[in-house]
Amino acid sequence: MGRLSAVSKISKFSKLLIIKGYSPNTIACYTSHLRLYANSYAIQNWESQTNQQLLSNGFEFIAKKQMAYQTQKQFIGALTLFYKEMEGRNINLNVLRPTRKPSKLPVVFSKQEVKSLLNATKNLKHNSMLTTVYSLGLRSGELINLKIKDVDGNRNVVSIFNAKGKKDRIVMLSEKLKVLLRAYFKSYRPTTYLFEGQGKKQYTQSSLSKVFKTSLQKTRIKKAATLHTLRHSFATHLLEQGTDIRIIQKLLGHKSIKTTQIYTQVSDTMIREVKSPLDFL
Repeated sequence: MGRLSAVSKISKFSKLLIIKGYSPNTIACYTSHLRLYANSYAIQNWESQTNQQLLSNGFEFIAKKQMAYQTQKQFIGALTLFYKEMEGRNINLNVLRPTRKPSKLPVVFSKQEVKSLLNATKNLKHNSMLTTVYSLGLRSGELINLKIKDVDGNRNVVSIFNAKGKKDRIVMLSEKLKVLLRAYFKSYRPTTYLFEGQGKKQYTQSSLSKVFKTSLQKTRIKKAATLHTLRHSFATHLLEQGTDIRIIQKLLGHKSIKTTQIYTQVSDTMIREVKSPLDFL
């Protein structure tokens, strides 16, 4: 019964976050961290955990899972918010927070690699999903939350609602994508969400990730790519075409231009245009 109580509280926490307007991605991420943590330490009731136990167990949990920078921040955020909302306790886990974000350049596909990936995706729905991610520069959660009504074929725009940071934005709808989506729609007849799984339910991020991995395996691409690589590629290719970086910032939904500027470091075209000092000797 005690163990069920711990799990039940996570469920209530999830419902509370929905009411408070947290994004589905954040809710899924936070509850997943809490369940893993509770299972790892056989927590019977959350209130019995002292601050010292939380610090000790949290340190061990982070080390054992070898958490990346962002994952570590999410786990600490989940635990801190859970105790604040469900237990009325302000726990201080700042000592566990990572202090320096690793500076890693994003993995980017060439245009030919994008074409190869899409050509390898023969299933019409799967091809439409990956093409939409690349064409609109979407995050995975933005794709699966996309509804039919969000696509305006008359104005050639797509509206992205309640994206990261609870921001809305509008992106362009290309003619090629519009033709592809019409063919997909006629074949699959989705009802609410643009892309639906079995039983007309919303497509899941895990299924979308599997679609990408399956297609990638069919190509000769050896890069350590994820679905998010298509979004990175969208931004980089726009930059290489001469699109103003402030427009790219709006299309990606970045709050700060500094986030968008990382793509200037991976643009092959911009690098090739730089003249070596050797040429001026």
